Amino acid sequence: MRVVSLLPSATEMVCALGAGSELVGISHECDFPEDVRDRPVLTSARISAAGSSKAIDAAVRDVVHDALSIYAVDEARLAALAPDVIVTQDLCEVCAVSLDDVRRVVARLARRDAVDIVSLGPTRLEHVWGDIETVASALGRPDRGLEVRRRLDARVSALAARAAGAPSRPRVVSIEWLDPVMLGGTWMPELIGLAGGVAVGARAGEPAPTVTLRELAALAPDVVLVKPCGFTIERTMKERALVDAIAAAVGPDARIYVSDGNAFFNRPGPRLVESLEILAACVHPELFTDFAAAHREVVHALRLRP
Repeated sequence: MRVVSLLPSATEMVCALGAGSELVGISHECDFPEDVRDRPVLTSARISAAGSSKAIDAAVRDVVHDALSIYAVDEARLAALAPDVIVTQDLCEVCAVSLDDVRRVVARLARRDAVDIVSLGPTRLEHVWGDIETVASALGRPDRGLEVRRRLDARVSALAARAAGAPSRPRVVSIEWLDPVMLGGTWMPELIGLAGGVAVGARAGEPAPTVTLRELAALAPDVVLVKPCGFTIERTMKERALVDAIAAAVGPDARIYVSDGNAFFNRPGPRLVESLEILAACVHPELFTDFAAAHREVVHALRLRP
């Protein structure tokens, strides 16, 4: 089977299902596992990610306002690859190529009737695990999909059981974007609850809300996890002034952590379990010393409580 993934999390699913060798094309953002990086790249972004958070946000809004797609698909290269399955998404027009764009491209392919388009749109953790089974079925590997899901569920359940024994439940906010400040919605409040915290300012299954610094302060979080979508720790810290403004807004008693929002948290795929482990180490560092050690390279403690 010839598989094209236009979504980083879907690429991770395909590989977790043992079908990495069948992956013939990827998006420009697909970078994990490492051995997929040699596959033909089929997408490109129409806006630059080199600017500030504010500039990127403004550019995205301008493109969307003009009813344009943020991403372009290389139609000729896609046609040459002759895929049997294309995995895309219909959750977020900012995250990846949209379902409508893929449908338009496929409609122009010579063998369009032979192409199976699989579109993912998870907003809850349960949806992500369900998407793994959906992709597995499209690849003719339903048993492997069930196996992967059970393994991930077991890890989540074991962590949640440990977190249930914590003596406190800190108030937690996760920062999805720096300017404007957006809080992590969709599955993030669920992850916070599983890690032994109380999500404040955002609700599970709902989009990321935008807040002012004053509104952020009013949430009175005990823990703040800064992990902007698509940003590594190094990229986030290039806008240290914005991170410091967030830290100042929530007050001196809140613990502030910065993590990798590109590899973790914002990709609805198998590594949401690793994201949960990172989060647990931030919410209850005394309880999850093992996860703190395992993920120390992708967590930067900006400020710990005095």
